[in-house]
Amino acid sequence: MPASKRQRFDNQTTAAVTTPNMDSTQCHPPTSHMHLSQNIPAQSYPQIHPSLLTPPETHTPYSYCTYGGNGGGPLDEETSQTHGALAVSSYPNMEEVSAARYENPVDARYSNPTQVLSREQMQRYLRERDHETVVVLHARVAQKSYGNEKRFFCPPPSLYLKGKGWNKRRDRHVAESSKTNEATNNPTTSSSSSTNNNSNNNNDVNNCLYPHALVYIGPSEHPLMQQLTFEEKVDQGFCSAKTLFISDSDKRKSFIICTRLMYPNGKSLGVFESRRIKVISKPSKKKQSYKNTELCISSGTTVALFNRLRSQTVSTRYLNIEDTDDNRSNFRASSQQWGAFTIHLLDDEEEEGEEFSVRDGFIHYGQTVKLVCVRTQLALPRLVIRKVDKQQVSIDADDPVSQLHKVAFYFKDSERMYLCLSQEKIIQFQATQCPKDPKKEMITDGASWTIISTDKAEYSFCEGAGPVSDPVTPVPTVRAMQLNGGGDVAMIELKGENFQAVMKVWFADVEADTYYRCSECIIAVVPDIRSFPEGREDPRTKLTVPVSLVRHDGVIYPTGLNFAYTPEPLELIEMAMRSREMYHQPR
Repeated sequence: MPASKRQRFDNQTTAAVTTPNMDSTQCHPPTSHMHLSQNIPAQSYPQIHPSLLTPPETHTPYSYCTYGGNGGGPLDEETSQTHGALAVSSYPNMEEVSAARYENPVDARYSNPTQVLSREQMQRYLRERDHETVVVLHARVAQKSYGNEKRFFCPPPSLYLKGKGWNKRRDRHVAESSKTNEATNNPTTSSSSSTNNNSNNNNDVNNCLYPHALVYIGPSEHPLMQQLTFEEKVDQGFCSAKTLFISDSDKRKSFIICTRLMYPNGKSLGVFESRRIKVISKPSKKKQSYKNTELCISSGTTVALFNRLRSQTVSTRYLNIEDTDDNRSNFRASSQQWGAFTIHLLDDEEEEGEEFSVRDGFIHYGQTVKLVCVRTQLALPRLVIRKVDKQQVSIDADDPVSQLHKVAFYFKDSERMYLCLSQEKIIQFQATQCPKDPKKEMITDGASWTIISTDKAEYSFCEGAGPVSDPVTPVPTVRAMQLNGGGDVAMIELKGENFQAVMKVWFADVEADTYYRCSECIIAVVPDIRSFPEGREDPRTKLTVPVSLVRHDGVIYPTGLNFAYTPEPLELIEMAMRSREMYHQPR
């Protein structure tokens, strides 16, 4: 790998490297920078790349391959397999597919949609990528409340609205409000009254950028909803549900957090759900065993860290990275927003550097770890995670780290320095040796962190053919994409959830013949490469196109996956044709 370039920035170090070799298990730094408060060494660490983050391009004898891209999710193992000539045997029977399609007839109200997506509208979307994204961040476990107590979920479930589509939606509301104002404005009204009306309308327009959020614990027939209002945070909407809790009278072992997004005029975008959250009674103080792996924390998963002084809820602060006006990124202790960090297990002999190798397995006390921010890909130096009990750190503890445990992070190879907060700043705190026990060290409250696993649900959509009256939910989620067959009979099979019979698969701006099997499986015929302008000019060109799902009324759901056309050698074409002839010979 070419040597990485270094540059100085305000006495802080930034790093930029070339594109990583995806066959390597090492991690590579991004080109961004960060700034740390006080005397913590400021270092920019690699963007971690597990092998599924950007699956390698797969070449098949039938000229097709599928892989994730543009933020798409991981594919299953079958996706990256090369399909041989006899792979046509796995190709679904067309009669079976058609029968499955008509077993799920289209609802009568969808038979004649008022608007459909045109190819020109899809081309516009592919150029501008003006979709709207809803992100739900939350913990994977929640502690149950007993009696009259209310143990609010910590960290609180947070909602983010991002994407250029939200700005366009605001502009549309501005135009509609202006027309309404002109139509209802009475010329005989006094000037003072007119001024007040205009002022109120302007306030309504400003509030129309983001919808209101109605949050509740589901599924439930009669939910108790909490209304949240989004605020602007670095070009995205943000709100958090700080007063959600689950009582001991609720016997569910798990639940989801549901969010209904709705505008004041009654326009509803639908209900957006979190991932499933496990209910626990209280943090386990016993040594964890591998029989209860749901409570253990694995390498490569995301966690949140928070500090609560003297067990007071109002004093809770979360480890986060905040952007400043001068485009710096600072590690901060925030009372409003919390950050998700990927925790990676390292070898004890791993040296400090811009690249490092990671290990699999559960995190144990006494092991070396790396904390990497999911959003910015910035990281702290090597840390040793240690167990905390009443402001004392156990140096020799080696049991697995569990949910809601109190932990401390020792800066490796330092003089008893620990990750600590001071108000909103992140600093280093020097511990003192316990006089009664040499295997323990004394720390301050600010160096004691509670660790918990986190999860994320993300939904993207675009009203490509114009505003729709129906909610955009449920938003389909594609978990895997598999190629079946090849040549003239190539098909892709999408596996996921929330598929509907009124959805079509699009390859870039080309609508494909789509066959709906169930809400978790949908099949599409791969269009001929000559359907694209690049393919008409040269049918043997390499071409990669994004795959999208489009609803009957023109709502576009980007899958984040790409499909690649790859020219095939003539000898492979001949081999495939011979194999197909042998396969179809009468027996």
